Amino acid sequence: MQAARILPDLQCSLLCEEVRQEANGNFMAIGIIAFVRVPQVPVTAFKLAVFNRWTAGVGQFRESVRFIAPDQTTVLRKSEAKFELKDAALHATNVTMFPQVEFKTAGTYYVEVLVDDVMKLRYPIPLMVVPPPGAPQTPPGEPVS
Repeated sequence: MQAARILPDLQCSLLCEEVRQEANGNFMAIGIIAFVRVPQVPVTAFKLAVFNRWTAGVGQFRESVRFIAPDQTTVLRKSEAKFELKDAALHATNVTMFPQVEFKTAGTYYVEVLVDDVMKLRYPIPLMVVPPPGAPQTPPGEPVS
């Protein structure tokens, strides 16, 4: 007896600056992001890419990727993609591009990955404001001029 449908496992999810596919089919993740360090906010990222690889499933599925603000409720970006796994030994790779993502405040942003409305992973992306070296330091509690 063969299974008609098995929900897949999320093998990995990476937030990157860019994902490229070589002529041989292999993927290159460029600029894997663990945190964002900027001199000031607001700031806009030209492009963010989410690289997801699914495995150990059988059937047709809908992947949802959401980029969430530090308030943990505001969805800054959302993308959905359909994919299929014909055999549990196969894998599917999805790359989601989010252009022009504006970061209005410092804090912890989140990437959420769901398959058929089932949350598979939620991971933090801290954004820190760090003045460039040599920039005047503003004492805590004083307005920035």
